[in-house]
Amino acid sequence: MTRLASGLTEAGYATLRFDFTGLGESAGDFSETSVSANVSDLTRAATTLIEMGFGPCGLIGHSLGGAASLLAASRLKTVRSLVTIGAPASTEHVTHLFAEQVDELVRDGRATVSIGGREFDLNAEFVHDLATHDVLGAAADLGRPYLTIHARDDDVVPFEDGEALHQAAADPKRLSAPAGGGHLFASRAAAAALLSDAVDWFDGSL
Repeated sequence: MTRLASGLTEAGYATLRFDFTGLGESAGDFSETSVSANVSDLTRAATTLIEMGFGPCGLIGHSLGGAASLLAASRLKTVRSLVTIGAPASTEHVTHLFAEQVDELVRDGRATVSIGGREFDLNAEFVHDLATHDVLGAAADLGRPYLTIHARDDDVVPFEDGEALHQAAADPKRLSAPAGGGHLFASRAAAAALLSDAVDWFDGSL
């Protein structure tokens, strides 16, 4: 996301990159967060841009942040175009990443889980909240240009999720399906290709 933000800035876009509540340098307690809270974070971020005089906006989100971006778009009339990267077609997909601890979460109300090699403190509300969102429905109702980027070798969120999101959305839409890149597009080559896709899409849709 750092490379994307820098590249979009170099391409002439005013870019706001932020961490969700309790992640990175953002304040708050991650154990108290949820997808609903992430949607609220996105809404506040977009509102801040408008208050600063920027708009219309493009929105880009990765993984669960991509799903949250789809869910937030209905609240954000200033968002004219959307890009998701490695996003799940269902927020409940996330539970497979810590399936062995779901029972503990529900029983004890809180647990420390490992996701992508990092540990996170979660509470039961996070799990309950996952079931309340319809990501595919949000894609179907988006009504704005939508680029789905999903690597075919994504080993965290299956490529089929990207296909499902693309199929649910109405035109104008495009599916970018690079053969490599994984879930994080961590290599310089993968990140460069990702940036090129995003810039081309926003250049044509904003």
